[in-house]
Amino acid sequence: LTNTNISDAQEMETIWTILPAIILVLIALPSLRILYMTDEINDPSFTIKSIGHQWYWTYEYTDYGGLIFNSYMLPPLFLEPGDLRLLDVDNRVVLPVEAPVRMMITSQDVLHSWAVPTLGLKTDAIPGRLNQTTFTATRPGVYYGQCSEICGANHSFMPIVLELIP
Repeated sequence: LTNTNISDAQEMETIWTILPAIILVLIALPSLRILYMTDEINDPSFTIKSIGHQWYWTYEYTDYGGLIFNSYMLPPLFLEPGDLRLLDVDNRVVLPVEAPVRMMITSQDVLHSWAVPTLGLKTDAIPGRLNQTTFTATRPGVYYGQCSEICGANHSFMPIVLELIP
């Protein structure tokens, strides 16, 4: 112990601990505000309610007179050349490009997951709970997804198809 003054630096250690914490809070608060603002769409052009059943989806365009339809996977006998096996459905969800869309997602029976990976969307469908996700697609095309929850023996046979048109 040649220098006993080195061990008594409580003030410096306190500053070294508190100053980085304050800097991190100052960086995080604006980021959280921006993250919240980008997640919420206040005035969507379309609100679509998606209900998961075993083994199909029901869609309801709530803003346009309650248009309701079921979306079942196409059996192999009804596939045409160019259709994707286990991914194509009989009724697609058709939406315009550059329109803000709110998806309300729930389930009637068991846990499902409404997932379209190419659009970066994945929201769980839980019985008795209404989950929400919002998106604005920028490119036209046909986007495929599936239920990505282990909701039963045939959960992989619950395809989701969004057709985005200009």
